[in-house]
Amino acid sequence: MRIISGKNKGKHLIAPAKLPVRPTTDFAKEALFNILNNNYYFDEISVLDLFSGTGNISYEFASRGCQSIVSVDNHSGCIQFITKIAKELEYFITPLKSDVYNYLKKTNQKFDIIFADPPYEFTQEKFSEIVGLVFERELLNEEGVLIVEHSKQTDLEEVPNFSFSKKYGGNMFSFFELEN
Repeated sequence: MRIISGKNKGKHLIAPAKLPVRPTTDFAKEALFNILNNNYYFDEISVLDLFSGTGNISYEFASRGCQSIVSVDNHSGCIQFITKIAKELEYFITPLKSDVYNYLKKTNQKFDIIFADPPYEFTQEKFSEIVGLVFERELLNEEGVLIVEHSKQTDLEEVPNFSFSKKYGGNMFSFFELEN
């Protein structure tokens, strides 16, 4: 995995092989950040990275200047790796070992961007539950967005607050926003 842009552009990171992860491809990540670049000043936003795995998305936000990132994963090896890399690269990332659903039910913090990359084999109900919790608990700031990464076989268009989706290879990003 590599960091696409920002102060650590081009830096390759090698995650331990034993981590149960499927990092977002560079192609999909670059496309996602091209969309976000047009809407956000990264040094002014707060980010929540759910199912953060290796921290791939968190590092990209941090390299681009984001100074408020919370990375949540329930695997201790993933959290240890994120902690190590964040320290090495002097990133403002707060790694938290927690079940994502429990975290969403308990936190009162609001974010500008919430990114969720749950396992692709999740059921429609589990994807919907993530979206539901984010909006029921009002975890997004006013112009905030929830982005859910999923396989192209999963269709989230009927989930409340769906805005649009983008497909990149086998990856899809569905965007959810507050309805006005």
